[in-house]
Parts: sequence; C-alpha cells; structure tokens
Amino acid sequence: MTSYALAPVDELQIIARLALTLTIGAIIGIEREAKRKAAGLRTNMLVSFGSALIVLVPIQLGIAQENPEAFMRAVSGVVSGVGFIGAGTILQNPKIRGLTSAAAIWMSAALGIIVGSGLLGLGFTCSLVTWVVLRMLGKLEKRWSKLKN
Repeated sequence: MTSYALAPVDELQIIARLALTLTIGAIIGIEREAKRKAAGLRTNMLVSFGSALIVLVPIQLGIAQENPEAFMRAVSGVVSGVGFIGAGTILQNPKIRGLTSAAAIWMSAALGIIVGSGLLGLGFTCSLVTWVVLRMLGKLEKRWSKLKN
C-alpha cells in the first residue's frame, strides 16, 4: 500500500513547509524571549526548522513511501536528539530549572516534524495552542501560587 501523504513534493511546497516551520518556531520562541528564558527565538526556530529538514529528506528521496519504518526512524532520531538540547536547558546550573523551556523545545521539534510531513494546518493550529499554553496558563499558574500562599 502506497502512502501519498509521504510522497515527494515540489520545491514550492518544500519552501512553504520550511517557511511555516520557521514561523512556528518564532511563535514559540518570541513567547520564551518575552519571559527572558534561555531557549528563545533562535533556538526554537532552529529546532523546528531542523526537525522539518530531517523528515523532508526521506520524503523527498522517496524512502518514506517505500519504507514508512525508515521515515519513523528519522522521526525517532529527531525526538531523541532534541532530548539532549532539552536536558542542556534544564541542567544549566545546580538547580533543576527550565522544564517549560525544555518542553517548548520538544514541542518545536514535534511541530517541525508535523509541518515537514505536510500537515500544515495541524502544525499551525498546534503552534497556536502551544502559545496559549505557554502564555495564558503561565499567568494562571502565577495566580494560583499567590492564592496558595
């Protein structure tokens, strides 16, 4: 059975996917920059962009259609690799800090995979949900912590 979702696409579609991954990384990164977090704009943009590039290679070479498991190995490699970046974000100093920034980096990678795979609408929608979680729920957390004290 052939998977048309993983079929190679023309250069305009590649450019659209990569542009959207940069935009998504920027949405998350700008929010992190606004909170003065270590992993900000450039980090999130590069993680989403790199993730999209890595999944686009097997798609464009036709490997993803012929062998979906090979495509999933590329996805798995992205997820494993981004874990090291997240760990570095968390373990910057003796205290454990930066869990949300690490999660944002992980989410940037996931969104890059989604968009690189051709699910542009889903990727953009999920980036907005991610922004809401980071921006709005952070404010709620602060209010809750004030109520507890």
